[in-house]
Amino acid sequence: MDTAMVPHITQASITVEGEQIGSIRWVIGMFLGISLEDTQKELEHVVRKILNLHVFEDESGKHWSKSVMDKQYNVLCVSESSLQRVLKGNEPDFHLAMPAGQAEAFYMGFLEPLCKAERPELIKDGKFSAYLQVHIQSDGPGTIALESPLEKQQQRTENASAKGPSESSKKRSAPRKEDHKAGSKAEGTCPSERQVAASP
Repeated sequence: MDTAMVPHITQASITVEGEQIGSIRWVIGMFLGISLEDTQKELEHVVRKILNLHVFEDESGKHWSKSVMDKQYNVLCVSESSLQRVLKGNEPDFHLAMPAGQAEAFYMGFLEPLCKAERPELIKDGKFSAYLQVHIQSDGPGTIALESPLEKQQQRTENASAKGPSESSKKRSAPRKEDHKAGSKAEGTCPSERQVAASP
């Protein structure tokens, strides 16, 4: 699934093949690793999260209270295929990353809704597949890793399967005894396993 690292940055600039593309202040960074399995739904989820993450202070100085949209700050986007790597011994392997031609179209589809939701001039990015030098000054530091809702749901299912039924679910599944004082017998079946919908 997609991997996104979101650092909180006070200043940033990108140099593309020796040419600096501006220098911006007060920014939320976005390093996006695109995998073979990524879908439009996951892309939309990441876009919403980036724009609405509470990573900035409010007017009273309270931390983690305002989003980049609230503050009208810049968003710096960098396609980062190395986030989609697995280690084979000490060597990184990138077979899970989406091929460059397909990934570029996917990345442009990621930038488009960002520009529509924010003022387009606030969205900055480098040059896809070019050699980049990214200069950032982290604030805090404070970096948030985003994962797709599908990945979270899959991890919950895998963890539940590995652990087996919990104590509480065992109790719910146990036959109920008759309550002679109440003069009635509890009826009905235990609820079936619920599918938890991932939050947007």
